Amino acid sequence: MSIIDAFSLKGKTAIVTGSSRGIGRAIALAYAGAGADVVVSSRKPEACEPVAKEIESLGVRSMVVPCHVGKSAEIENLVESVHKAWGRIDILVNNAATNPAMGALVNTEDSIWDKIMDVNVKSVFVASRAAGRIMMEQESGAIINVASTGGIRPPGLLGTYGVSKAAVIHLTRTFAKEMASSGIRVNCIAPGLVETAFASALINTPEIYQEALRSIPMGRHGQPDEIAGAALYLASEASSYVTGHVMVLDGGATIG
Repeated sequence: MSIIDAFSLKGKTAIVTGSSRGIGRAIALAYAGAGADVVVSSRKPEACEPVAKEIESLGVRSMVVPCHVGKSAEIENLVESVHKAWGRIDILVNNAATNPAMGALVNTEDSIWDKIMDVNVKSVFVASRAAGRIMMEQESGAIINVASTGGIRPPGLLGTYGVSKAAVIHLTRTFAKEMASSGIRVNCIAPGLVETAFASALINTPEIYQEALRSIPMGRHGQPDEIAGAALYLASEASSYVTGHVMVLDGGATIG
């Protein structure tokens, strides 16, 4: 196999949560471009349909399965529906996340904490458990979790979000250790500041944005397609000896 062929996902099936826009959409399209059949999923099916059409225009299959990742039953339905329709699950990307509030941990209400933990952490556990059991039967598979540099270095005014992403990193390493002998690789992407609707409040607030830029050696924020390249690597045979790894994509912000 040539190194270029190692990046091919031809014949693979992939689920990408939160893939109607932003980083999730970019990853879904990158996988389709590499030959995978891709499930597009978010809470609203009408937001997923245009992405599914883009995927199908690349000559592969797509399917829309709505899912609110804050609800375990919907996650399990997502995994079961894909397995029933396509017979296997080769790749799972846990991308969907939320952050409904900014502020110090000391001022965080229980309801906000619970919502962030349910969506950002419990969903990764439930989806990885459901897909992981199928992958273990197949004796192959790749799980990619989208965390954040906020899970490595405590972020200002986003404490609960940062704690949730630190938990995602530890979940990644734990699943990787437990499932490696079954032929499953579990890795994590930790983006820094990326231009998405999710980060718009930071990018569109000049004083916050300029402060953020001062900490990024490359002097700019990232784009979703720059994250998708890493997700393609981690899903493909090009990374066949990589598991339990956290790939930081932040323009150098966490160098020191």
